[in-house]
Amino acid sequence: MTTEAYAAAADVARKRGFSSTSAFIRTAVETAMLNERDTAIDESEQRIAASLDRLAKELHGVRKGQQALFAFVDALVKTVMTCVPEPTGDVYAQAVARAKSRYDRFLKSVGRGMVGESNAALAELVDNDEKEETRRA
Repeated sequence: MTTEAYAAAADVARKRGFSSTSAFIRTAVETAMLNERDTAIDESEQRIAASLDRLAKELHGVRKGQQALFAFVDALVKTVMTCVPEPTGDVYAQAVARAKSRYDRFLKSVGRGMVGESNAALAELVDNDEKEETRRA
């Protein structure tokens, strides 16, 4: 510390009522260290807040997508129920059995798609449909 800086510190220490210049310097260093820690904490809080804001925006987008998907499925089900007639008589039992089989394959395909194997599930579904068509012919 230069002589001028020490003299200035001694003058301030006297004016502020410190017992010695060393006590003033210790207090100044401690205050600077606390301010540094507070600055680091503030920066961390800002990063966390920015991350939370980003996640909130992403969650909002997912929610919108989910609502759109639900509306699409709802409209699709209404259309299918309106436009596809139910089979009658003896054909009804056979149609229900086939529908249950197709539904089971559909659920398995959905399950595989949820764990990241959607391409394999789609290929299997296409293969099963082709086999089904070959059996019918």
